[in-house]
Amino acid sequence: MRPAPAPSAPPPSLPAGPDDVIRTRGLTKRFRGGQLAVDGLDLTVPRGSVFGFLGPNGSGKTTTIRMLMGLIAPTSGTASVLGASMPQSVATVLPRVGALIEGPALYGFLTGRDNLDRFDAADPTADPRTRRQRVEAALERVGLSAAAGKKARAYSLGMKQRLGLASALLRPRELLVLDEPTNGLDPQGMREIRTLVREVAAEGTTVFLSSHLLDEIEQVCSHAAVMSRGRLVVQGTVAELAARAQGRLVVRTPDTAKAAEVLAAHRVAGPAVEDGRVSGELGALGEEVLPGLCAALVAAGVRVHGFGLERGTLEDAFVALTGEGFDVAG
Repeated sequence: MRPAPAPSAPPPSLPAGPDDVIRTRGLTKRFRGGQLAVDGLDLTVPRGSVFGFLGPNGSGKTTTIRMLMGLIAPTSGTASVLGASMPQSVATVLPRVGALIEGPALYGFLTGRDNLDRFDAADPTADPRTRRQRVEAALERVGLSAAAGKKARAYSLGMKQRLGLASALLRPRELLVLDEPTNGLDPQGMREIRTLVREVAAEGTTVFLSSHLLDEIEQVCSHAAVMSRGRLVVQGTVAELAARAQGRLVVRTPDTAKAAEVLAAHRVAGPAVEDGRVSGELGALGEEVLPGLCAALVAAGVRVHGFGLERGTLEDAFVALTGEGFDVAG
């Protein structure tokens, strides 16, 4: 796909700060027919982060990535990647970026190895004398060395996804952009890709990872942004986002009914009983009330087998922020 031409009246340049690899302001994309896919996006991706771009399918993630990579022009707003405005600077920016967007585009009649040869040859900055070493290293890295001689059309969906990732890893890049990189992979393959993302990040590459899988973001990302219906809901570190969800007090006891009474009497919101556990929201009470609650339970004769605060997860935060459920398992 050819990069989209720049708009006739390009927006002003938007230089990123020294620690921003991606920065957008008011980035908007409206397709023909009036469909608003991305609505006024203000996004900041710190250098050196593993940044999770999180949202349900159809929330605008891929459209945003295509604008960042210069594949389509925004309707309005500005975007910079590696300090240069996009899509105006695709020729200077893209050689510094590895990307896998909307699944790999492969030549089915070529082997996996020959596909990577073609991709490497298309890079004007790649030294042809060391091409074979780069190709073999990329194949090894994604676990495709044994299948490198097979035609790509015979690859499974997961193998094609691995080959596409190998093409993005042919050379060290400042930024690696991955759009749903674990699509089509079995659980073992997903774990391997997560490990690979961590390794790439440890080498100094900023990773921008789009996903609709909450556990994927929690396991590998340092920062995240949540998209919903084309709009940015929130962004920050993964720990900060998870902390937005209130923790729940959980008491394990055989005396569940009595424990629920005591908690309710001490203004713990909505004590719920399930499988030998009583849980409730502290709300505005704060964590400082925990010692007193535990003492009150014991004083009331409740046999306390376990007592503690379960921290909120990214899923809890997403539901609290958007009021929507989320596709956790895929």
